[in-house]
Amino acid sequence: MLHQNDLKWIAKTSTELNTVLQQIARYADLMKRHKGDDYIDQLNQQVEIATQSAQALFNRVTSKILENTRSGSPNGPAATSAAPAPELAGEAQESTGERAPGIPSQIAVLNPNGPRELILIIDDEPEIAEFASTILSEEGYKVIVARDGFEALKIFQQIHRQIGLIILDFFLPVMDGDAVFEELKALNPGVNVVLSSGFAEQNKIGAMLAQGLRGFIPKPYTREKLLEQVRSTLDASGRPIR
Repeated sequence: MLHQNDLKWIAKTSTELNTVLQQIARYADLMKRHKGDDYIDQLNQQVEIATQSAQALFNRVTSKILENTRSGSPNGPAATSAAPAPELAGEAQESTGERAPGIPSQIAVLNPNGPRELILIIDDEPEIAEFASTILSEEGYKVIVARDGFEALKIFQQIHRQIGLIILDFFLPVMDGDAVFEELKALNPGVNVVLSSGFAEQNKIGAMLAQGLRGFIPKPYTREKLLEQVRSTLDASGRPIR
């Protein structure tokens, strides 16, 4: 017999699996249009996640069926406890020590025990990424840096519920900021993204604002401008300090 917790888990996993399948379809389309190896790698990762999610669903349901079969009654007590179903690939695991709680160990976090929100910076310019991450960590924010859109999407897929704000560069390798923003919105329509760029086409910025972009920070920016934009965006979104 499937209990309430089982049904909740199945519903949650099914929803996540559906999201992954939609992502696979988008990457397949991008791969056809751009013929890039990066899209193939990302597509393969999504297929692996979907496969593991489907296996987890199968294990959870069949384990309950086997429990009832062994008990001799569909409503009787189970003879043995079912082994826990494997979690979705990429789902955050609790970490210890200096790691930020709930973030996989392979994701580097600057100031992991900071009292403020988690910020994801997507920028391929090392000097700017270091400048912004240092400022934000000094102010108590936890910070993750991604060097391109594919790395950022991989991180976001794993821990998007924990990320308070994303600072997104417009010009990135292979996949520009507007394409990354579209993929982020597909994964989480309520994502908080602030665009950062020295040059960007105004019509593209306008389109992104219409789709829910929270703000824009022109480069080069100062410490004060960065902190002001980050704080005002987070406060406007109602995201609590984590």
